[in-house]
Amino acid sequence: MKDSQARTIYLKDYQAPDYLVDHTDLSFELDPHATLVKSKLKIRRNPAVAQANETLPPLWLDGADLELLSVSINGELLPAHRYQQRAGGLSLSTDAPEFELEVHTRIAPEANTSLEGLYLSNGMYCTQCEAEGFRKITFYPDRPDVMSVFTTTIVAPASYPVLLSNGNKVDSGTTEDGRLRVTWEDPFAKPSYLFALVAGDLQHVEDSFTTCSGREVKLQLFTEARNIGKCAHAMTSLKHSMRWDEEVYGREYDLDIFMIVAVDHFNMGAMENKGLNIFNSACVLASPETATDAAFQRIESIVAHEYFHNWSGNRVTCRDWFQLSLKEGFTVFRDAEFSADMNSRAVKRIEDVTLLRTSQFAEDAGPMSHPVRPDSYMEISNFYTLTVYEKGAEVVRMIHTILGPEAFRRGSDLYFERHDGCAVTCEDFVAAMEDANGADLKQFRRWYSQAGTPVLDVEDTYNEALGEYSLTIRQQTPETPGQKGKLPLHIPITVGLLAEDGSPLRLDDAAGQMEVVLHLTEASQNFTFAGIASRPLPSLLRGFSAPVKLRYDYSSAQLQFLMQHDTDPFNRWDACQRLSINSLQTLQQQYRSGEALQQPAALIEGYAAVLDDAALDPALVAKMLALPSAQEIAEQGGEIDAAAIIAARTFARDAIATALAERFLTRYHALEQHKPYSPTAEDIAERSLKNTCLFYLCAAGSADALALAKGQFERGENMTDTAAALAALVEFGTETQAEGFLQAFYQQWQQDTQVVETWFGLQSGSAKFGTLERVQKLIAHPAFEVKNPNKVRAVIAGFAMRNFTQFHRADGSGYTFLADQVIALDKLNPQIAARLVTPLTRWKKYRAQESAQIHAALQKISVSGELSRDLYEVVSKSLEQD
Repeated sequence: MKDSQARTIYLKDYQAPDYLVDHTDLSFELDPHATLVKSKLKIRRNPAVAQANETLPPLWLDGADLELLSVSINGELLPAHRYQQRAGGLSLSTDAPEFELEVHTRIAPEANTSLEGLYLSNGMYCTQCEAEGFRKITFYPDRPDVMSVFTTTIVAPASYPVLLSNGNKVDSGTTEDGRLRVTWEDPFAKPSYLFALVAGDLQHVEDSFTTCSGREVKLQLFTEARNIGKCAHAMTSLKHSMRWDEEVYGREYDLDIFMIVAVDHFNMGAMENKGLNIFNSACVLASPETATDAAFQRIESIVAHEYFHNWSGNRVTCRDWFQLSLKEGFTVFRDAEFSADMNSRAVKRIEDVTLLRTSQFAEDAGPMSHPVRPDSYMEISNFYTLTVYEKGAEVVRMIHTILGPEAFRRGSDLYFERHDGCAVTCEDFVAAMEDANGADLKQFRRWYSQAGTPVLDVEDTYNEALGEYSLTIRQQTPETPGQKGKLPLHIPITVGLLAEDGSPLRLDDAAGQMEVVLHLTEASQNFTFAGIASRPLPSLLRGFSAPVKLRYDYSSAQLQFLMQHDTDPFNRWDACQRLSINSLQTLQQQYRSGEALQQPAALIEGYAAVLDDAALDPALVAKMLALPSAQEIAEQGGEIDAAAIIAARTFARDAIATALAERFLTRYHALEQHKPYSPTAEDIAERSLKNTCLFYLCAAGSADALALAKGQFERGENMTDTAAALAALVEFGTETQAEGFLQAFYQQWQQDTQVVETWFGLQSGSAKFGTLERVQKLIAHPAFEVKNPNKVRAVIAGFAMRNFTQFHRADGSGYTFLADQVIALDKLNPQIAARLVTPLTRWKKYRAQESAQIHAALQKISVSGELSRDLYEVVSKSLEQD
């Protein structure tokens, strides 16, 4: 497992750069095998670290996989003794505090399978420089606190008519030998990770946006000709994002042009490069025939996220990679609020919290557990995590809750004003919030440095004689790797109280508030409410006001009451989840003890009440009717018994389906849509509930239900309904039926990359026995491409990360399969390999047999040879649990 380059980098060791780069002039002569890169850098000694009469330190330039051709200072070629090339970069001595450095390098984009730096994607040149990809383009101080103004000239054969980079186009023409030449200039200083270049035979759609100050901005979305009809939704989403950012945050776009490029081969969802956002095709291209509702909403959210980065990430960037959540946590919060305003706020919150509970909480409790701002890392790409992004967003949300919307806006205004054009820290963000409002968030800062998911235990008492209701809340954060003795956090807990008739109680007569925010700052605190005429039922942690696990001993009857009466839609859903978890835990106990599984009566009654409530938003009903995933059930604490979880969940699903079949059928027919597709919140809600009903109907095993699914599949009015019907037919039809429908679907859509990825995912996610064998065949399918991260995510990750039932096969073959795939992928794309290994990292959490099998799979990876830094860090930390 040895990695000779593996070393730990610590936040405490941060030092400001010795040199700054005021201007970067880049020239590219593109060639698949031998691209020539010339860089001219205007460099000066950093005055913040310079000392009088000092001997100038060497200049260090990061570099990887580069062929060095020449190095010059102020126009003079340097002799060999003036510089030294070694692993990781180039060191050169200098005798002047200011100089112009010119470096010529050669790179091979076609051979770059890591998809970092400059590489070829389906014949298109593309870059990905965050976090440390720029060093694969040229030797450079590749760190976020070195900010420079960039000018980029691209020279390419005429077969690449579109040549793009950051900023505004300032020149174009042809060379003497007939090649195309374009020069771009970005007037805003930026770190190297925000550099971008694209070259290809592309088409584009164009629109414009008039900013709040009256400037007209050109908007362009580039893609291959075959996808040009799938750009309208992304363009609309971009314009909505630009308007929303002006209205909610006062942020106006600053360049003359904003461009988006869709790329098939991309490790991430998208990248916020200044003025030239590069997107994974799956995150920007959509049409009703080829993309599901979830894809439409994901595209809207990601387009907004990358656009919002123009201020929260580009104009104000992070000082070092430990501060990654400074830009990502803040921007995820911003895009979540945007999506909530564009769609159903309750459903958006439910989706975000579900991701936290199923995956981020697991990360908090695993070997890679780290704070929102990590203290150390071996490979920075491993810290593009749910903790940095999603928990980071929850930390920002808590500040918003503590201060209130108006105060939060004052804080963000000060933050952008104070730090525009700077590379700053998480403390700078919090300080702006404090200074703008005279607030004290000193204790709150612990959220940035303390890992783990806090657990809240809540007890209540009621004094009838005094009319006082009291809540006692205790907090504790479990120990995590490298962190013991956790300190109390400042946790905002939004609370409401319900009367016996279900009406909300007024908790603040002066303000007429039906809910209040309790500020838990001690290990244990008591909160008392006066003037309460009878014992209320608490509605706790409304809107999921903090990323914590909450324990309060609700009875089944109380949970059903909250499901029907709570005025907070998130807590109505959460009560349903809690009722489901309680029923599933009972079924697991019955399974382990060998008893016959019993109908979950309380759960069926609760679901029936939800189905019968015509006043509820259909989108919320669909969410409430969805059983907790196996992954979420596994995170409820204690040893994970995969077989018991699978048995309990399958039994509960079938019992609900059978008991409520008539209700599901009635709602299904009431929601059938035979109208033009629209991705509006209302239509998406109706399709969501309709397809939830269809899934349960098919689970009940009725031939009539399968006929409904067959009819919906064959009508094919939109991809949402088609894919939902196909999923039900694959899951509940016979093997012969499933194969027939899958082949019909593939024959129709085999020319469409995104739809084929949907087809892959439907198969890899099937809970049917035999899915592993099907997945192994899919890897050999002509449409599968191991160098394409989207295909890998659809097939391999779809099986290992989203198919709990078949990944945890009793013979351990699922674990062995994943280990083999990770070993192979590490040679091609270390980032993807390191992310894929995640399901194996929590081996100690499982019962003995599964734990041993998962551990063996990890060991297989560890002895397979020298691993990349990315994979080495994850595997070594996972095995440290021995």
